[in-house]
Amino acid sequence: MRTAILFLAFAFPALADDRPIWPQWRGPNRDGSSPGSAFPEKLSSLKQIWRVELGPSYSGPIVLTDRVIVTETPDAKTEAVRALDRDTGKELWKVQWAGGQDVIPEAKPRGEAIRATPASDGMVVIVGGMRDLLVCLDVADGKERWRVDFVNEYKARQPDMGMASSPQIDGDAVYTLAAAGVVRVNAKTGKVDWRTLTDDPKLEGGATSSVMVAPVAGRKMVVALNRKTLTLLDPESGKILWKQAVPAYRNTTTVTPVLLDDTGVFVSMIGGRTLRFDVAADGDKVSAKRTWDLSPVNYMSTPVRVGDHLYAHLQSQRIACIDIKTGRVKWTSDEVFGEYWSMATRGDRILALDQKGVLYLLNANSKKYDLLDQRKVGEAETWGHVAVCGDELYVRDMKGITAYRWSR
Repeated sequence: MRTAILFLAFAFPALADDRPIWPQWRGPNRDGSSPGSAFPEKLSSLKQIWRVELGPSYSGPIVLTDRVIVTETPDAKTEAVRALDRDTGKELWKVQWAGGQDVIPEAKPRGEAIRATPASDGMVVIVGGMRDLLVCLDVADGKERWRVDFVNEYKARQPDMGMASSPQIDGDAVYTLAAAGVVRVNAKTGKVDWRTLTDDPKLEGGATSSVMVAPVAGRKMVVALNRKTLTLLDPESGKILWKQAVPAYRNTTTVTPVLLDDTGVFVSMIGGRTLRFDVAADGDKVSAKRTWDLSPVNYMSTPVRVGDHLYAHLQSQRIACIDIKTGRVKWTSDEVFGEYWSMATRGDRILALDQKGVLYLLNANSKKYDLLDQRKVGEAETWGHVAVCGDELYVRDMKGITAYRWSR
C-alpha cells in the first residue's frame, strides 16, 4: 500500500453503515481514487436517480453515508450550503450567510460563485467562503459551530479570485490556504493554531491550490503550493521545513500537489514548468531535490496517478500520460477537450468530467490514449469536481446537482 493512502484513515463516527463516501476535495484519500468494484465498460448503464436545481457553484459535492453537501451562490451577496438526502435529493437543511465578492478581471469570465469544496469528518462540515472565511457547521442540522473571518482577524488582503483552496481535516485540525498564507485551525473551537508564509501577502495571498497533509519521506508534513513557492511545513508548529521557489505566470497556481510515492511531490505551474521533487527527512532536517521537469503544464486540473503514471489534462486542453519516475511524456492525445477535467480512478480506469458536461471513461493505458466511452451528464458547465461513491456518481453543474447510479 502506498504511504500516501495512509494519512486519511480518520474516523467517521456518524458513518456507521459503511456506504462508500466522498468526504472532501478529490475524495477519501484526496488523490482522486475511488474504492470499489471496477467501473462498467459503458456509460449507458448510468441511470439518473434525482436532480436538484441550485444556484451556481464551482465547489464539488461531498457525499456522506446519508447525505450530500453542496454549496451555492444564490445571488451576488449570498452564499449557501445545503444538505440533501443521498437517496432522494430531498433537502434536509440549508444555511446561508452574506458572501460573494467581485473578482479580478481575469477571473470574471469564470463567474463569481463560491469556489472551495467543503470537507467533513462525519460530525461537522467545514466550508470555505469567498471572502476568505471558514465556517464550521453541524452535519446533523447545519447549526453553525464557529467561523473564522481571516480578512477581519488578520487585516489580510481579500483573495483576488475569492477563497478557492479546499480545506483538509486531519484529526482535530483543519488546514488550508487562507489569511494571505497557510493556516491550521482547531476543528473543535475555530481557534487559529498557527499562520505562516505571510512574508509577502501581495504575492502569497489568495492562492488557489489546496494543501495535502500526508507522510512524505516517512514524516508527516503539510505540502503547500502557494502563489510562488512549494513549501513543506511541520503540521503541529507550522515551522517551514523546506521551501522552493516555483515560478508561474503572474504567480498563479491552481493544481493541488500530487504525491507520487514515498518521497515524490509533483507540481505544475501555469506559464512555468511541471516538476517532480524528491524529499529526504532526518528529524527536523528536511531537504528536497528536483528530479525532473518538463514543459507541458496543467492549467486548473489536478492529475491522477495510476501505477507508475500520471494522467493529466494539460493547458493545451489535451490529455497526457507521464511516467512518474522519469518525467517522460508517454503520449499526448490528438483530441482537444474543454478547459477543465476532474478525474476519479478505480483500478486501471479513469472517469473524467469535462467542463462542457461530458463524462469520459478511459483505460489508464500508458501506451496510448484509450477511450472506452463518453456521455453527456451535465445540464450546464461542470466546474465542480465529480464525486464517485461505489455505484453512484454525483455531477455538480452550474445550475444544479444530478445523482446517477450504475445498473449492472
